[in-house]
Amino acid sequence: GQTVQDIISRQPGFSNFSNGGMGTTSNFYVRGYDKRQILVLIDGIRYSSVDDGGAALSLLPAEQVERIEVLYGASGSSIYGADAMGGVIQIFTKGSNIENNQLSVTIGAGSHDHYLYGTTAQFRNTQGTSLSLSASRNQTKGFSSVAPDGYGYNKDDDGFKSNNYSLNLNQKLNDAVTVGISGLYSDSTTDIDAGIDFANNSPILNNAHADQKNGVANVYVQYKDAKKTAKLAYGYSVADSSTYEHESKIGNPDRYDTTQQQINLTGDQNLSVGTAIYGIEYLKQELDSNIYDADDRQVTSGYLGYILSKGNIDAQANIRYDDYSDFDSKTTYNLGTAYRLTPELRVGANYAKGYRAPSFTQLFGPASWGSNPNLRPETSDNYEAFIEYDALLQSTRLTAYHNKVDDLISWSGSKNENIESAEIKGATLSTDWNIDNYLFGLSYDYQQAKNDSGLSNDGKYLAIRPEHKGLVYMGYQLSDVNIRAEYQYVDDYYYDATNNTKVDSYNLVNISGNYKLTDNLSITARLNNIFNEKYITAPGYNTDGTNFFTSLTYNWF
Repeated sequence: GQTVQDIISRQPGFSNFSNGGMGTTSNFYVRGYDKRQILVLIDGIRYSSVDDGGAALSLLPAEQVERIEVLYGASGSSIYGADAMGGVIQIFTKGSNIENNQLSVTIGAGSHDHYLYGTTAQFRNTQGTSLSLSASRNQTKGFSSVAPDGYGYNKDDDGFKSNNYSLNLNQKLNDAVTVGISGLYSDSTTDIDAGIDFANNSPILNNAHADQKNGVANVYVQYKDAKKTAKLAYGYSVADSSTYEHESKIGNPDRYDTTQQQINLTGDQNLSVGTAIYGIEYLKQELDSNIYDADDRQVTSGYLGYILSKGNIDAQANIRYDDYSDFDSKTTYNLGTAYRLTPELRVGANYAKGYRAPSFTQLFGPASWGSNPNLRPETSDNYEAFIEYDALLQSTRLTAYHNKVDDLISWSGSKNENIESAEIKGATLSTDWNIDNYLFGLSYDYQQAKNDSGLSNDGKYLAIRPEHKGLVYMGYQLSDVNIRAEYQYVDDYYYDATNNTKVDSYNLVNISGNYKLTDNLSITARLNNIFNEKYITAPGYNTDGTNFFTSLTYNWF
């Protein structure tokens, strides 16, 4: 994948839609919760657009990322706070764990005049210094986002280009104390198709495009010994967007500049039995826009937790308190336990309380966007149970979940409104096997997400939550070659709260591989949608047909 969203969208429990190709408007869902209810952290720092309330994963370059971790369910709310009622996605930039000095250069090309150029330099010495610097350029002419029956003007190819940078610097002052700084920044431009002024039969925008600046910076000092850890960090994130009506940037753009500043102290302490965890945090969110005004939001928080792993038992309990400047304070908590029946077989259950405050746009945006200053925060009760079998050759897990959401914010067709009650229940099965260099795996998601208010649209399905979704993959892996084929199925789903507009199911087959040509040179290739499936994820918007991307990487050690 070229972006974090490319990668994450094929994981168990995830679904998504987009209004076109790279960089266009998109949304993702995790077990029925949308992106506004999923907290995204980059090196531990919150990343999202304050006005929209969600994280634009489609703007985060995959080549700047070392790894991604996903915490499913609302258990993250009691540690990370609001916006984590549906889960947490933790993204780690390159260079967090450098083992050798190296310099790498990557060049790639693909469909729609897609080109990628990038370089990464990593350095480590015996004095405890590690440094990673990465830079890349990603660009494509794209394809037309507007479907033949869609609304829009200038139904031409919608290009995307981005310049991306990351930094990770750590210095050990002694055996216990480390200081560091990290950052990820992306400066991108997305071509968009304009709307139509039907009264005058003319375009609203001409050669429209959006400039986006997204980034996170983090500076910290950490103390760690055999019994305790303490980390003090300051983080700053930006998510700026300006939409222009002409390629020369004339006129007055729609501008949204959002920032988040975060100071937190977190730590853990080994006890005679188990481990205590704690944290205090201050968060300030700001919006500067020429479209609407919103006061800053400030949140002061603290949490405590206890973790036990003894014999066959694992258990955890957390409680968190958040004090909002614009809403009442809120307490969330989590209780979970697991028992190991055999060395390979484990069962467990978890309960978590979730909470999320409305975004600035949902509250204060233009009335034509459905803003509603009377919106109430969302709350949820989340139940989960699992059974997993983890052995040398395979790992299998079945998880069942049942979420009750009060005051869920949903688009009614004219504005954002609170649904008194919604119910999301489902199950996820995943299994992965590795036998004699052959890889096999599958994931299957069953989900029912419905309006349970007893009022308007009661019993209707929540929008863009497919009932069935699955993926099967097969692969072959040696030290110098890795080949994988995958089949993905997404069930049909409704696109609106009234269930009047349906998106049909679709099937995708992809092939990818990596081959080490020499000790220093490797080639990676991916062929997507090899049977050229005609499908959509959002009515009125195209998706790509058969497409490919291939790249060469040379490493100097």
